[in-house]
Amino acid sequence: LRMSRQLHARRIEGVDKNIWVEFTKLAADYKAVNLGQGFPDFSPPDFVKEAFGRAVSGDFSHHQYTHAFGHPALVKILAQFFQGSLGQEIDPKDNILVTVGAYQALHCTFQALVDEGDEVIIIEPFFDCYHPMVKMAGGRAVFVPLRPKAGPEGLQSSSHWALDPEELAGKFTQRTKAIVLNTPNNPLGKVFKREELQVIADLCVKHGVVCVSDEVYEWLMYDRAQHVKIASLPGMWERTVTIGSAGKTFSATGLKVGWAMGPESILKHLKTVHQNSVYHCATAAQEAVAYGFERELEHYGKPESYFLQLPQTLHGKRQKLAECLVSVGMQPIMPEGGYFMIADISTIRVDLQDPHNADEPYDYRFVKWMIKNKGLATIPVSAFYSPENQKDFENYIRFCFVKEDSTLRAAEKILREWSVKK
Repeated sequence: LRMSRQLHARRIEGVDKNIWVEFTKLAADYKAVNLGQGFPDFSPPDFVKEAFGRAVSGDFSHHQYTHAFGHPALVKILAQFFQGSLGQEIDPKDNILVTVGAYQALHCTFQALVDEGDEVIIIEPFFDCYHPMVKMAGGRAVFVPLRPKAGPEGLQSSSHWALDPEELAGKFTQRTKAIVLNTPNNPLGKVFKREELQVIADLCVKHGVVCVSDEVYEWLMYDRAQHVKIASLPGMWERTVTIGSAGKTFSATGLKVGWAMGPESILKHLKTVHQNSVYHCATAAQEAVAYGFERELEHYGKPESYFLQLPQTLHGKRQKLAECLVSVGMQPIMPEGGYFMIADISTIRVDLQDPHNADEPYDYRFVKWMIKNKGLATIPVSAFYSPENQKDFENYIRFCFVKEDSTLRAAEKILREWSVKK
């Protein structure tokens, strides 16, 4: 195509590669058992499926536009449900924006708040879309890693990974606009404790910085870990965008319903981006999610609550995967929350002499080798790090354990047969 000027916008340069596109295709090509991408291969709870069925087969209005910033039934129940954990009265119209998944909530946040030259602190490891979204908004990402600390003998835990408070404080400058927090963290599974959040909060208040808090896995907590919303800490409501996901909440990632919560002074800018991009989210999906939260509010804290049942189910899957990884010589890091478990592969020795990917990090080469030669797909953890810190964390790979038992058994069979042959 001949053009008088460069065809593509400069803002997309350097962000065209996507790990999910690359490794999902590779897993499909080799028909691998997929513990890579983070989605359940089991159905959502019946009450959500039935609610969606009622929405699409019921009143004509569920097939038409609803309120641009959130279906009235959904924003109303979200406000009711979360005001306790936020310690804040939530106005359904002013303090909530419903988006096409948490992904779009993040996009709206960065586009609305990050200006050319602004710095955004990103805690590593980080969900891979944060960096390109900051870059496309014109900002500069500044990275600070969680580092593993010495823990007791035996299985290591994500709780042993922590920020260095002095290192974190040194990342704040006059140009810092925001910090991105993900708790429970993807891929590590770390759940930030109140005292850790307080360190971040104090720096945000001191420097006048916005906190973007990605909390999509907030209901998936293990081993008595407690989720604390940073927006509930003193001085943080007015400077925090809290992001959630119905897909992760109800094991229905295809619904693509997410939300951002925060003060009207911030949310109004996100709404400007939203109304000039997607404008509106699927009405029937929002209606189903609204019913899901209404049911959960009724059963909250009781045995019938899905928010209690799901982590109880996943706890067993997590435990079984960890035991299997240990038995084949890997060193899993037990997650306190979320969908994922990372494992140290530094003791596993395989021949990775493939000239086609010799320049890639070790974990990239290892995962590609495992997909092609063993039929098991995972994700390299260095993909969740900046180039400057990638080298220090290329001996880890990420497994998703939110899968059917049959899928986990198939993965276990591959790992155990491989172990026997070594």
